[in-house]
Amino acid sequence: MSPSILSLSIAFVAVCFALFTSTEARPHQRQGSSTSPDFLAAYTVPLSNGTATLPSPAAGTCLKALTLGRGTQNYTCADSTAISTPVSIGAVATLFDASPLLPFLPPMEGQEILDILPSYLVSFPYAALENSSLPVKGHHFFNSAVVPVFDLTSTGVGLLVGTKVGDIAAPTGSTPGPNGVGPGAVDWLALGAISGSSGISQGYRVFTAGGKPPKTCQGQAPTIEVQYAAQYWFYG
Repeated sequence: MSPSILSLSIAFVAVCFALFTSTEARPHQRQGSSTSPDFLAAYTVPLSNGTATLPSPAAGTCLKALTLGRGTQNYTCADSTAISTPVSIGAVATLFDASPLLPFLPPMEGQEILDILPSYLVSFPYAALENSSLPVKGHHFFNSAVVPVFDLTSTGVGLLVGTKVGDIAAPTGSTPGPNGVGPGAVDWLALGAISGSSGISQGYRVFTAGGKPPKTCQGQAPTIEVQYAAQYWFYG
């Protein structure tokens, strides 16, 4: 049975309350948990965009963290002409712990609510998010070798130095950028662990919103930061 519009609306209002309540009002919830809540076992990473599928988590692994990433995808332009195209130089994002939101969500409808959150977060002011009651679970960045890193060591989850093992387009209709305007949503990814990783063996980026660069460099600055949001799932 599909979720009712009313129940989804009530659940979404509850989640918004959790997001918008400041750390001053609810300081006890700001610190990220160092353990994976038992109720995470009820959630499974979405793998299909409707036409293609990412590889499944390896047998024997479990979900260690479910986060909402908010930051920028970064690009560079050799010049500002229409002949040049933006080249990716990585991304920077804060990974907010989604698990405190789960008790607000109806058990059968929690996944559907989580799936639409990146579409709202990409338009939500980053400074306000940092001052919300959502704990910071970790940080995403690219190292000097332009390799993606997900550092969740401060909350006891681990460190993923990633390599891409799966890549599919974001579904048609994904939010293209803040306020519904932008070049498009970046791909969904499956990531494996390489040397330097600890505690995390696989990661997924799904339900992306924004992040794609302009089609050409015409009129662009040498570096471009494109706002994005996504779900990030970590297994180990």
